[in-house]
Amino acid sequence: MELAFSGEIWFWKGPAPWHFVTVPDEECAALESVSSVVTYGWGMVPVAARIGATAWETSLWPREGAYVVPLKTWVRRAEGLELGQVVQVRLTVDV
Repeated sequence: MELAFSGEIWFWKGPAPWHFVTVPDEECAALESVSSVVTYGWGMVPVAARIGATAWETSLWPREGAYVVPLKTWVRRAEGLELGQVVQVRLTVDV
């Protein structure tokens, strides 16, 4: 399954702070339809992600009825990404 969307980078301060991009509703519905087949627990969905020229392996986190893409520090640095910036995200889910 291939998904492409744009979203704003936001920050969660929790006990382990992270930057994320929220997956839009339409793409979340597509992910939900395959999540039971691909999740490895806690609703996490493994994906290959790409922003610009940077690709990495990660897992989507379920949050408030949606999924979020965690952006590792090295990814943000490689692409020069800033908090609040809107980015184009590509995800591949191996179904």
